[in-house]
Amino acid sequence: MNITRSLAATALGLILIAAPSVGDTQSFRSGQPIMWGADTVEYQGSSVTLIGRAEVTQGEARMRADRISGIDQSGSIDRIEATGNVYFVTPEQTIRGDRAVYTPGNDTIVLSGDVILTQGENVMTGASLTYNTRTESARMDGGSNGRVQGVFYPERSGD
Repeated sequence: MNITRSLAATALGLILIAAPSVGDTQSFRSGQPIMWGADTVEYQGSSVTLIGRAEVTQGEARMRADRISGIDQSGSIDRIEATGNVYFVTPEQTIRGDRAVYTPGNDTIVLSGDVILTQGENVMTGASLTYNTRTESARMDGGSNGRVQGVFYPERSGD
């Protein structure tokens, strides 16, 4: 499984947490070109690190951070780390954290450090979010006060 497919699954899972019945039209799509950019690129062995306004985009989904490392030019990925002002953005939602680690071996992405998930007006906050891309299970853990908090606005019908 590649990072783009995993991030797509993560986005879909997080959407399901925030609001049921949202489609996956904004997800990363396998087979689409992957674009990336940064202020600086470091290459060691076969690993690429994007530094400064680092960004990876596929379709309408985008991951931004101060630094994204672990990208292998051959296309195999053992672990991807994004640090500093991490954002995962689709047309439907934005997920923000201080750090994200994706591990394909266990199909898990973990966002940590003041995690904020927004979809429209709906907002959920916590200290860390763990999502399994295979089982589509997710868990948000509380912040310094030990609580996950959220504000959800019901859909209005007939307004």
